[in-house]
Amino acid sequence: MLSFLSSVVIESSQRIYWAPCPGCGAPVEFRSAQSTHAVCAYCQSTVMRNGETLARIGKMAELFDDHSPLQLMVRGSWNNKAFTLVGRLQYKYGEGTWTEWHAVLDDGSSAYLSEDNGAYVFSTPLASQRELPEAAHFRVGGTTAINGQSFSVASNQQVALISAQGELPRLPELGKPFAMVELRSQGSGSIGREESVLSIDYGSRPPSVSIGKPVLLDELKLSGLRDESVKDEKGRQFNCPQCGAPVAVLLASSKSISCASCHSLIDMSQGVGAELKHAIQDEPVAPLIALGTIGRLQGLDWQVVGFQHRMGNDPGDPSDPDEQFGWEEYLLYNARRGFTFLVDSTEGWSVVKPTTGAPVMSENGRTATYLGTHYQLKESYNAETTYVAGEFYWQVSRGQKTSNRDFASGKSLLSLEQSANEVTWSVGSQMESDAVAKAMGFGTVVVLFLILLLFLFLISRCSRCDPATENCSASSSARSSGGSFGGFSSGGGHK
Repeated sequence: MLSFLSSVVIESSQRIYWAPCPGCGAPVEFRSAQSTHAVCAYCQSTVMRNGETLARIGKMAELFDDHSPLQLMVRGSWNNKAFTLVGRLQYKYGEGTWTEWHAVLDDGSSAYLSEDNGAYVFSTPLASQRELPEAAHFRVGGTTAINGQSFSVASNQQVALISAQGELPRLPELGKPFAMVELRSQGSGSIGREESVLSIDYGSRPPSVSIGKPVLLDELKLSGLRDESVKDEKGRQFNCPQCGAPVAVLLASSKSISCASCHSLIDMSQGVGAELKHAIQDEPVAPLIALGTIGRLQGLDWQVVGFQHRMGNDPGDPSDPDEQFGWEEYLLYNARRGFTFLVDSTEGWSVVKPTTGAPVMSENGRTATYLGTHYQLKESYNAETTYVAGEFYWQVSRGQKTSNRDFASGKSLLSLEQSANEVTWSVGSQMESDAVAKAMGFGTVVVLFLILLLFLFLISRCSRCDPATENCSASSSARSSGGSFGGFSSGGGHK
């Protein structure tokens, strides 16, 4: 069914076009001349614009509620240019999901505001000066040049569109996997800024390219955000597939969660309605900070939503128990700032957050530079997740392994984690134990007492401890250095 477009002029002098939906007759609007597709808000029909007509080409899947503060028709300002959010694309990849908001600037051009678990990147289309190679050409961890600017390859993943909403300049086929390559830079070249994210989207031919920089929502001067007082905050609940106890899910973005009754780790990457996979976790490690605790760090209130114990070993001899050490990472959540990590290691406490740009590491790997600060290598090791509790926005699992490097410059910390498909840098700083105790609401005496109990427990079982299968960190007491600065274990690396 075809419909003819009509046009009106809105207050900003930008012309918008509308026509009845071919599926239900409700009005479908186009605010940008570059938009080719739209999803009807009433019947979910996917419509394609061809000249002055609309054609229905299918039906879009329902959006999942990601509890985002953003919504269609939110207005803001970026680089002194006003924009309106008119469309949304929701994608998934192996370890998680993320959202791309289609923004139309007042001059009619398109941009994207990428939202990934509380982190935001504002990007605009980039014309490549040469033909881009196939996705397989980009090796994770390698470097390449795009339009004369050097970038590090941070991620090379197969992704798929799972839902869409509103007006869009293009629309990948629903559910069909395609390659997405992300490159990062901290350079200041002609297309770069302090931190840059360059995305190559192979969902179209030729692949589309965009360049962006990290932003905070407060910087965008947004109006029309979702009213948190009416936002649906009802948690989901299901029965543990191992013991049958009720499991409550508080964060809409969670992909893994542990059962509070039997400590099984449950894979939620396919949603609560899908068949839930689980893994039994023996010998739980008791966190010093209880899940659900709310503490004030760096001027913001953070809630502890996840905990994981990890083990590290010397890559030269991973079988040597004297070269193994353990540490704990607490996943913290703030509704406006997303996620960060509070890390307790043999080096003390630290707070770290994934970087958007890519630090520059020397060829020998002994030094790294990030935003003008030079860091020295302290430790190289292999890391493995050995115990998990709480909720995580990526598909965390016991036994996940990464190759790590920790750098330091005074109290400033920089950490690199690399897996087969992703490289993630995290940056942060050390914290005094008294400051952590005050922020998270526990006393220093209590901490020392718990540490003593843990130490006595480890000593009592050291003779039978097998670090390859248990959560043993007894050998870490023999180290004068080491332990992780923590960071972004795996997943969620998009933007």
